[in-house]
Amino acid sequence: MGHHRPTTRSKNKRSRPDETAEATTESFRKIILTKTVTEDDVHQLYNVWRPVCQGCRVNSKDNPNCFCGLIPPPNGSRKSGLWQKTSEIVNSLGSDPSKDLRSSSSTPAGLTNLGATCYANSILQCLFMNKSFREGVFSVEPQILEEEPVLNNLVRLFAKLHSSKMAFVDSAPFIQTLELDNSIQQDSHEFLTLLFSLLERCLSQSKVSKARTIVQDLFRGGVSHVTRCSKCGNESEASSKIEDFYGLELNVKGLKSLDESLDDYFSIEELHGDNQFYCDACATRADATRSIKLRSLPAVLNFQLKRCVFLPNTTAKKKITSLFHFPGELNMAQRLSDCSELNLVYDLSAVLIHKGSAVNSGHYTAHVKDDNTDEWWEFDDEIVSNLGQEPFGPTSSISTVNIGQNDPVDYSSSVKEKDTLVDDSNMNVNQPHPLESNGIHHSKTFSSVDAYMLMYALKASKINSQRTAAQSLEHKIESDSSLVSQETDVSLPSHILEDIEQSNAAYLDSCEQYKSKKEFMLNHIMVRRQEVRLVLSKAPVQPLETPYFWISSDWLRHWADSAMPSIIDNTSILCLHGKLPLSSISCAKRLSTEAWTNLYSQYGGGPTLTKDDYCTDCIFEMGRNMARANVYRDQRLLMKELAEAALSGEHLDGKLYYISKSWLQQWLRRKNIDLPCDADSGPTASIRCPHGELMPEIAAGAKRILVPESLWMFFQETAMEVKPDDSVGRSTFSSESEPCATCGIELTEAAYSEDSLREFKLKQRLNHEKLCMNKNIALCPQIKYYLVPSSWLSKWRSYVNAGGKNASSAELDALNSVVDMLLCEKHSKLLGRPPELLWKRDLIFQKPSVTDGMTIIAEDDWRLFCEDWDGTESKGISAKIEIDSDMGDDNIGTCIDMSIPEEHLHINDGIHNGSSRRLLVKTSPQVCEECIGERECSELMRKLHYSNEDICVCLISGKEPPKSILEASGSISEPTRRTSKRSRKSTYGNSVNLNVSGTTSVYQLKMMIWETFGVVKENQILHKGSRVIDGETASLADMNIFPGDILWVTDSKIHENRDIADELSNTNLEVHVAEEGFRGTLLTSAISSQAVSEAYLNY
Repeated sequence: MGHHRPTTRSKNKRSRPDETAEATTESFRKIILTKTVTEDDVHQLYNVWRPVCQGCRVNSKDNPNCFCGLIPPPNGSRKSGLWQKTSEIVNSLGSDPSKDLRSSSSTPAGLTNLGATCYANSILQCLFMNKSFREGVFSVEPQILEEEPVLNNLVRLFAKLHSSKMAFVDSAPFIQTLELDNSIQQDSHEFLTLLFSLLERCLSQSKVSKARTIVQDLFRGGVSHVTRCSKCGNESEASSKIEDFYGLELNVKGLKSLDESLDDYFSIEELHGDNQFYCDACATRADATRSIKLRSLPAVLNFQLKRCVFLPNTTAKKKITSLFHFPGELNMAQRLSDCSELNLVYDLSAVLIHKGSAVNSGHYTAHVKDDNTDEWWEFDDEIVSNLGQEPFGPTSSISTVNIGQNDPVDYSSSVKEKDTLVDDSNMNVNQPHPLESNGIHHSKTFSSVDAYMLMYALKASKINSQRTAAQSLEHKIESDSSLVSQETDVSLPSHILEDIEQSNAAYLDSCEQYKSKKEFMLNHIMVRRQEVRLVLSKAPVQPLETPYFWISSDWLRHWADSAMPSIIDNTSILCLHGKLPLSSISCAKRLSTEAWTNLYSQYGGGPTLTKDDYCTDCIFEMGRNMARANVYRDQRLLMKELAEAALSGEHLDGKLYYISKSWLQQWLRRKNIDLPCDADSGPTASIRCPHGELMPEIAAGAKRILVPESLWMFFQETAMEVKPDDSVGRSTFSSESEPCATCGIELTEAAYSEDSLREFKLKQRLNHEKLCMNKNIALCPQIKYYLVPSSWLSKWRSYVNAGGKNASSAELDALNSVVDMLLCEKHSKLLGRPPELLWKRDLIFQKPSVTDGMTIIAEDDWRLFCEDWDGTESKGISAKIEIDSDMGDDNIGTCIDMSIPEEHLHINDGIHNGSSRRLLVKTSPQVCEECIGERECSELMRKLHYSNEDICVCLISGKEPPKSILEASGSISEPTRRTSKRSRKSTYGNSVNLNVSGTTSVYQLKMMIWETFGVVKENQILHKGSRVIDGETASLADMNIFPGDILWVTDSKIHENRDIADELSNTNLEVHVAEEGFRGTLLTSAISSQAVSEAYLNY
């Protein structure tokens, strides 16, 4: 049987009064009586008698002999401090620089991505892996590098990629020199084209021939645009001009392979009809052919695959993700217009990959072949991976085509769809076929859905460059003027060597420093943990008579959990007398002499507190306070009975005094009070007026109650003890005290004013009973009425109906000023229309008006309003109702008409059945249609100028929508008008809320509907009410579609369904911001605007 673990579950709960509390009380009582403190008293009061605690989950504050919880269990750990996990302690030192160490000299280095610079990193890796280009930039003179910062940073970047000890190199200096925006993704081919132009200008100043024309020698080819007359065979004058190119831009849409794209690029275009060519030889316009002729080829041939196409309907770009095939070897002999060689064979040297479906986002990587080892490497920013002997890794399969030594490479026949497989990298190649011997050459074909640019290197130039590099290397070794790297084919310039060596030395030094720091920290942590366990094992003091020392619990806890503890600090547990008081016993621990000596000898500090350093003065003070608390509790218990009797209304004898009733109630609610506190002050503060007299009881919060003299004296003494300077809060008011006369008069006047206001509101409600209750009155023809603003009437109704705490003393605007605001300044006519009228049960009523409308009231109401609200009766806007079936032109603009259905007409109305009459409201002054029209036009323009608002679109399965949808769709929405909760929660079956703006086009709205309901835009018949919304180029504002409108759409099902991806590259229908490209960077600083525009068009 194992040892029983002590029960500690309830040790932190509040202890009940027990023998310990009684013993403590008895010790204080004896100390006060004898005026001496014995050693037994100290043991009892300072809890020295408590046993040494073992097995507690947390450190007990009540037991100075408890050292549990200061360190975790043997196999435990903590989130911070000395007892953290080893891995977390190592992480606190920062990142290990050795993790970035280059694995081997044969492994290329990566480039850091500064945010969205993967497009530049992939191009730079392709250029760096080209040995001839690398040799060329390394041969530039130092003085040229000093003058050209772009070239200087490129050389230093290549040098670090070549010989740095780190697995990746910081690309920031070069990117910042070009002034590129790190947060914007750009097109890699456009970047390469502009970079070549910039490097050509920078290198043109070099006197080293190899460096001066390295860009042109490696990457520049020539083409001609040939236009030939079909009649006489004459070619245009421009056909003989050769244009330079650094890459051929090939179409991939609808094409499956590089061979098909090249056929498309060099295809012959027929010019007929309006496109006829003017032939100088024929002296007339004639049919002709136009084509591109390849005049010369570069050593490195770049193919830009045009996967980004422009959609004119959406002004957006879409990426083509179709599978595209390309060979490992490419013979361009038959593509060249004048070629004396039969074999111009190029090897695939690099594939630029664009991952992602969107054009303006995604990620660029580069798969590049190492010419020294023929191994392929994937460059994904900082990460560089070995792909083996294949461009897409060893897991990819390939297709092999048998080719004779003198035959051109024809790889199009090698593509067989039935053999196609797709691997995890989204790269696709075909299964291999058996290889044949007997002099037959074999070509491999690869395929990809993300290949964006292809680089091919001419085999002959490759051999020559290797031979030239070997000769150059031999010469450099003899001269010993530069550093030869691990590859033995390219050497670093001597002026860069020192910087690279210093950089590598600093990096290796940081690795060593981190290693040393890590070893020191782990050793120190281990020693500290052993020290803490040793000291804590010797800390407990067993016999009471043994000498011991006191130490701060906070410092001990910090020491046990800190790798670098500070000196001993016991100042936080000292009293004013420099001793250990009873109040600090929960913050102190009792240490053995051996443990204290060990700590003090190593850390110093103090002050030292022995077993005799208890504070006698504090013990006596605490004893006296405890005695006072006992007396106060007894007194309060007696006073509580008197207070309860006073509140219950019992008859009290003797002299009586006033105190605040609310204060007394709060005093009774307080419990477990040992000594007076701040709440005991101010027993009469709320019943004392500003004049120092008794506040009249009608004042707010001035309720008072009489208490006996003994209770009052107790309250006054405790209040004086708590706040001696507060004489106002304990003012004495005997039962004979009279209320303050001045305050009484002021309170009476205020009460009278409230009564007068209450009577005035009552009079208003009685005089205008129906208006007050918001009842719609019946109107009669040929009776004089008046018009008032509905907003003023609503405020008046709220004013007269408000009462109690909601009563407001603010009055309404005067009627004269309100009427003046209804008239236009230009014509002094009515700047608003009267409310519409309707028939209901043979009576005429006005429709409820909106807040900014007008309301018809009776003549008596208007007269009484003028008397009470500062109005002139003659200035009012009068109105009369007439029934007429024939309106002349003179009445237009001066009245409101409304058709009366015959089912609402009766004989007793004096109107013949079967006819349709109109209700007229004639006003004086007349309605100003000119000013109202201008205001409504301005308001309409404001409402149509909205953004990020919702409209509701309902999909109707049948030919006709339900009546509820048709009425809701045809009604005019008012965004400022408040609707009921039921109306706001209304739904219309298969409907959706779409977030639009006034500038949103109907086309964009239809694309949203297509995305939501799956109805192609050609099949959508869109309605607002009974009106058909047509014309895709119009905006919603042009079609008078407001926020909150309800539209309904039907599916004609005429056109076949198709994927929305065919219409848009993505579902983001926001307005596309014009692309800035590389505008504003160093790449375009010296290029003409025409060249920049051409670059954008090519993209």
